[in-house]
Amino acid sequence: MEDYEKVHRLWMSIHGFGIRSIDDSEDGIRRFLRRNPDISVVAEVKGEIVGSILCGHDGRTGSFYHVCVREDFRRKGIGKAMATKCMIALQREQVNKISLVAFSDNKVGNQFWQEEGWIRRSDFNCYDFYLNKENITKFNQ
Repeated sequence: MEDYEKVHRLWMSIHGFGIRSIDDSEDGIRRFLRRNPDISVVAEVKGEIVGSILCGHDGRTGSFYHVCVREDFRRKGIGKAMATKCMIALQREQVNKISLVAFSDNKVGNQFWQEEGWIRRSDFNCYDFYLNKENITKFNQ
């Protein structure tokens, strides 16, 4: 949590990066880290945060969220090193699979994951449902 402000600034500096006001707020990230301690990472160069991964799991599948490396530090192995550290942490917790979401128009991110041997799934659809009073009421009618 001590890195939240710096990581948030990094997120805001990444072109096309998407964050949500509730989940990615300081309170939202605190809840996430409390539920998933010791498996998220930041990358620092000379005391400056240049990359981050929020990593969590449900006991079965790990998830990477907000994987990013500052644009002027890409292609230096930082993303791969962060992902590897998270993978090892997930293995320690007996998690054997990781999923992540990369926006379709994120060419840099999609290229990275595919080059590293990650498999793009096309056999299922992904749905979101925002939990607010209006949506829940409408759903229940």
